[in-house]
Amino acid sequence: MSPRAADGSAGDADYGTIGEGYASYRRPDPRIATQIIRALGEARTVLNVGAGAGSYEPRDRHVTAVEPSATMRAQRPSGLPPAIDATAEDLPFDDGSFDAALATFTVHQWSDLDAGLAELRRVTRGPVLVLSCDPTALDRFWLAEYAPEVIATEAARYPSIELLASALGGRSVIEPVPIPLDCTDGFGEAYYGRPEMLLEPGARLANSAWSFIAADAAELAVRRLGDDLASGAWDDRRGDLRSQPTFDGSLRLVIGRE
Repeated sequence: MSPRAADGSAGDADYGTIGEGYASYRRPDPRIATQIIRALGEARTVLNVGAGAGSYEPRDRHVTAVEPSATMRAQRPSGLPPAIDATAEDLPFDDGSFDAALATFTVHQWSDLDAGLAELRRVTRGPVLVLSCDPTALDRFWLAEYAPEVIATEAARYPSIELLASALGGRSVIEPVPIPLDCTDGFGEAYYGRPEMLLEPGARLANSAWSFIAADAAELAVRRLGDDLASGAWDDRRGDLRSQPTFDGSLRLVIGRE
């Protein structure tokens, strides 16, 4: 297992550095949440691994949250249970402790994906849900033109959807997740029709891939996007996205059933 960062972050991104404003930009979207709740079915006890600030934790179930980053644990709303300081690869629970497990936007951060998924399956007697991105579909997003390094970084970090489905068992189901135009969860593609948002440093910081590219490359990408927005070039090419209700991007929900 990789050594943990100063604030406890266990993956390749240091949330002690990039996670300070995460809760402001990465608020759970209710439409995505509805799809997750539906997939949880009748589960009453739910484990949320890589829980962060609590996105997509159901409020009508008993949730146990696991989050290694102290910065992220500190941003959990008061209405949510405190998160346990632990990692996906070494969960401090007995076999079959939970009806269901949830991992949203986190598996690409894990230092040992196979071990983490095996632990999720070990402690869960029902469905295991993983919300992630299909690395082969990331280039559908127009950001690939402005910041190809960001897209390439994400593609290299995200595990294949087929690998996730296979690791979670033979009865796994893969569901595409439509991204709404006014999506409140500010992962990159959430801004497909609101490009100005990616000019905000906080919005970029809440997408960890930006922290892996060189500062000059990031500055160039932002400058080019800003110039195209100011000149109207972005709208000439993609203005229809500003009113497109949903975007068929890379977001996928993998549901592993025993």
